[in-house]
Amino acid sequence: MKASDFDNKFESGEDITSSLELSKARRVNLEPRRINVDFPTWMVESLDREAKRLGITRQSIIKVWIAEMLERKVSRP
Repeated sequence: MKASDFDNKFESGEDITSSLELSKARRVNLEPRRINVDFPTWMVESLDREAKRLGITRQSIIKVWIAEMLERKVSRP
C-alpha cells in the first residue's frame, strides 16, 4: 500500500490496524533506561512513608514526582 493511500484511509476514519505490523510497534522515547541515584537515609524513609500512604511503590512515587516537576518546567513560558 502506498503511503498516500494509508494516509487517506487514516484521515477518513477507516480502520487501518490490519495494515499495521503491531508486533514491531514501539513508543519512541518511552523505553525504560536504568539509572542509579543515591539518596540519604532520611529521604528514603520519607519516600517510603509517602509511598505507603498512597499505596504505591517507592519507585512509582519517584517517577510520578519527577514527571510532575518536568511537566511544570516544560509548560512554563
